[in-house]
Amino acid sequence: MAITAAKKLSDFNGFIKPELAGPIFDEAAKGSAAMSLIRKVPLGASGQAFPIVTSKPTANWTAEGAQKHTTEAGLGLVKMEPKKLTAIAVASQEVIRANPGGYSETLAGLLADAFARAFDLAVFHNKGGDGNGTSPFETTLAATTKSVTLGAAAGTNTYDDLVKAMALNLQGTPKKQVTGFAFDTGFEIDLLNAKDTAGRPLFAEAAYTGAVPALRSGSVLGRTTYMHENVGLDKTVGFAGDWSKCAWGTVGGITMDISTEATVTIGGQLVSLYENNLVAVRAEAEYGFAVADKDAFVKIARK
Repeated sequence: MAITAAKKLSDFNGFIKPELAGPIFDEAAKGSAAMSLIRKVPLGASGQAFPIVTSKPTANWTAEGAQKHTTEAGLGLVKMEPKKLTAIAVASQEVIRANPGGYSETLAGLLADAFARAFDLAVFHNKGGDGNGTSPFETTLAATTKSVTLGAAAGTNTYDDLVKAMALNLQGTPKKQVTGFAFDTGFEIDLLNAKDTAGRPLFAEAAYTGAVPALRSGSVLGRTTYMHENVGLDKTVGFAGDWSKCAWGTVGGITMDISTEATVTIGGQLVSLYENNLVAVRAEAEYGFAVADKDAFVKIARK
């Protein structure tokens, strides 16, 4: 059998179109509840520092010729540092040759989902991208000291519990805002089952045209609300809070490279791509996240 020349990386460059790399960031943002609720800010390679107010200045009335009121404003800095997020997707050369364009589009969607899930797990639950380990970010929403347990008090329903979550901020000391909710998709059933004593629904059912999106947006108790399967973990079903108290950003774009000759770990075993006619696509991106006040958020969980 004749020996043919080894495949070059350039032979597979068409599998991942360069113009697809940029939209992956956009698709990841669309599939992330955290990215949807939290403001995005510019982030440099060395990070970004944000001023935060730790205590507010006060003003007072002053009589003519009297000493003017003096006050102090407490200011601090929160540092956001970029952390690298990576993913390697492996497929057979035969599958890619059969439909290189379709593989590119499918891979772009899968990478976007993977990045969105990893970011949400880190921000909401201080978890690694696969649900294990811990987040690379210094502080996450999981560190909040405020929480509400659904159904903990006798005679209360979902509506009452969500109002209680809001009250922990709105009536707390100091008072904090509630600008939105993030819920796990399964919590939609709790909302639909919430009824008054006459059996009437307490929450209006959301209307969707066409296919129901994975990330759903709406309003609960007058606040912007997002639902996604990445929000919930274990008994936690959501968060309420002031989403202006945190920010996220990215450095540059997503870098992608392709190999047919490297050795990768699959199922805990080292596998030669060359020997098994496989193609590996590696994607890397740098994300940053910072929260100025972890107790601006309330965790909502089941018993």
